[in-house]
Order: sequence, then structure tokens, then C-alpha cells
Amino acid sequence: MPRPIADLSRLCMHTMTTKPWPLAQAVREYAKAGIPAITVWRRHIEPYGPEEAARILHESGLEVVSLCRGGFFPAETAEGRRIALDKNRRVLDEAAAIGAPVVVLVCGAVPGMPLDEARQQILDGIGSLLPYAESLGVKLSIEPLHPMYAGDRSAVNTLRQANDLVDALGSPWVGVTVDVYHVWWDPELERQIVRAGSSIFSFHVCDWRTPTRDLLNDRGLMGEGCIPIPRIRGWVEAAGFRSCTEVEIFSTEHWTRNQTAFVTAIKEAYLRFC
Repeated sequence: MPRPIADLSRLCMHTMTTKPWPLAQAVREYAKAGIPAITVWRRHIEPYGPEEAARILHESGLEVVSLCRGGFFPAETAEGRRIALDKNRRVLDEAAAIGAPVVVLVCGAVPGMPLDEARQQILDGIGSLLPYAESLGVKLSIEPLHPMYAGDRSAVNTLRQANDLVDALGSPWVGVTVDVYHVWWDPELERQIVRAGSSIFSFHVCDWRTPTRDLLNDRGLMGEGCIPIPRIRGWVEAAGFRSCTEVEIFSTEHWTRNQTAFVTAIKEAYLRFC
């Protein structure tokens, strides 16, 4: 087992975890709670624009870990794929503006499109985007999603598939995100984390509730479910990962709570169950 987490020095909060708070309130509350780092979801930038969002983040003193999310590369037509690339370039512009060193990619899928075709389009799309990402100094991180999302949200569903894409692209500007919610079930997980090594750009935590009442918005606070988070964290750290542990909880239930109390519960769960 890995050593217990002793403090909050590597805790990062996703703005979607406290979805009801606008960005300005989120950064104030995170800083007040002693949380040192933030991952920003694009929906929380939109009301402000990138320049104002950058100012708010800079003045907060929080470390910006990443921007979520880019991706959604596959499309039925060449025009659709071109539009996807244009959107991703705008995402990269936003990341550069707010000082996010990484953009997390939810790679996309098209209902009815064969998965091998979608994966090829994902490979081509990321490859086309890489020169622009490198010119801005922003890395791209492929996040495999649970197979329940293979039909419409991502054709990249295992860490092996994400590693294969990284190997095929052969660039230090592309890596992987290990999100325990999506990969905890995988019998190859430890082996693929070892394989990923220094290309692990981010590590996300929450918990898998049983029964799951909603496939998207019923994630648990750490300790509320069945994911062996400390074990997976141990594998990731043994592979060389030394960056933040990012709390990303999509939960209709938790979003209805008092969010300040929820942040306190997250801190306690992070120290106890991560």
C-alpha cells in the first residue's frame, strides 16, 4: 500500500466538482480552504472570457493544472472533422491564455461508426493538432473513458488503447490521463500504468457508487464506493507521477449540497481515502 496522504499540498480541485460555483467564487473558496491547485472546465471560463478568467486565476495564486476538455475528433464527414480541429485549436488558445500546461482530451465517438474507424480518426485528429499544441507549449492528455461511453462519447476505453495512441504519435507533447472512475475495473491497469510511465500527465479521483443511478452524474466522493484508490495511486506514483491528485466528481446529488460543506468533506476524504 502507498503511504497515507499527509497534507493537501498536492490536492487539485476541478471546477466541475463544485459545478454551481462560478469561476470567481470557486477560486476564492478553494484558496480559503487551503486547496493549492485547480483544473478549469471550459464552461466556467465562458461567462468571463479567457482574458478575464486568466486574471482571476492569476490573482488567486492557485496553480492551474489543466483545462478540460478538448477532443471529440470523429465525424461522419471531412467537414465535421475540420470543424472539430478548429474547436480544439480554440481550446488550446484558452489553455495558453489561462496558463494551463495540459488540455485533457475526451476523444469522441459517433453512434454507429465502427470503433476502429473512430480510433483512426482520433489518431489523425490528435496528430494534426500536435504542431499547434507544441507551438503554444500546451500538452495533450488522452483520457480513456469507461466502455459504457464507447457508443457516443469516446472510442478510447482502456489505458492500453490510450498508450497505443501515444506510442503511435511518438511525441513528448501527448500523454495520458488516468481517471480511476474510468479504468479501475481493467485487469491490465497496473501493467499499462507501468507502460505509460512519464507520459502520465494527470491523475483523477472520485468513486464508483454501487448501484450507480446515473452513468454520468452519480460519481461518489472518495470512500463512498468500491474503487481501490490508494492502490491505484501507488501504481501511478511508482511509475514516476509526482503531480497533483485531481478531484473530479460529477454528481447531481453532491451539486445540490452546500458547496462549502462539500469542499470540507472532499478534503477529509482526500486525506482518508486517497
